[in-house]
Amino acid sequence: MRWIFLLCTLGVGAAALLPLLGSAQDDEMTIRFVRDPDPAPDFQMKDVDGKPVTLAGLRGKVVLLNFWATWCGPCREEIPSLIALQKRYKDQLQIVGMLTDDDDDDSLHKVIEAEGINYPVVLATPEMRVEYGGIPALPTLFVINADGRVVQKHVGLYNPALYETEVRALLSLPVAAKVGTFEDTGEIFLKHADRASMLPGVNMMKLTAEQRTVALHKLNAETCDCGCKYTLAQCRIYDPACHLSQQRAAEIVKEASGGGAKDAAPASSDAPKP
Repeated sequence: MRWIFLLCTLGVGAAALLPLLGSAQDDEMTIRFVRDPDPAPDFQMKDVDGKPVTLAGLRGKVVLLNFWATWCGPCREEIPSLIALQKRYKDQLQIVGMLTDDDDDDSLHKVIEAEGINYPVVLATPEMRVEYGGIPALPTLFVINADGRVVQKHVGLYNPALYETEVRALLSLPVAAKVGTFEDTGEIFLKHADRASMLPGVNMMKLTAEQRTVALHKLNAETCDCGCKYTLAQCRIYDPACHLSQQRAAEIVKEASGGGAKDAAPASSDAPKP
């Protein structure tokens, strides 16, 4: 909850928490999609108006799955741009709002009506949040291609131009951007954290290749004690501010190095930047 509060208060983007995978800050935008994307977890739900919404039923369209809350300032701030995007690409794109609120239906309807939301909004169940990695921060947006596979994820408030560029690229429309790929090492789905060679706040620079392998194995085998139920590697990726996972990771690095405390000192960030 502390990360949900932080992001919704400050409106920071994923660059503050995860490796920056797509940026609109450079002179020429660069977007990146997962090289071998996983299928998006399917769901069969009803929106707040009682109409059925299924991921399988959206096959053939690009889907933006947007986890948000009515009390989240950055979530509300990006709604107008999502509305415009849905209107502009209505035949080829479907945005789905995944609401994490616990408010009553009347309150939710009032917000949706006041915002003028033109895409379906469903109440995200706890099970669905787990399927999509736990959603520890809001807003979180998953980009799903026309084949139903998750090709990107954005955490926090992003430039709307990035979303539109990604949508256009997936629709094979012209874009003023470089398009690249990357391997998911836990940024999209935590189950791939075992592929990560570096982790936020974990300094393994002085380990040998063999020692690094040993350390990464332990980091992916041991569960963090903070209560997140993630492995230490997953917790470092999803919650870099967790002192418990950082402390334990430093101990594991120290053990792998043969006891050199200097080698095990935690780094401010050792995350890869594709």
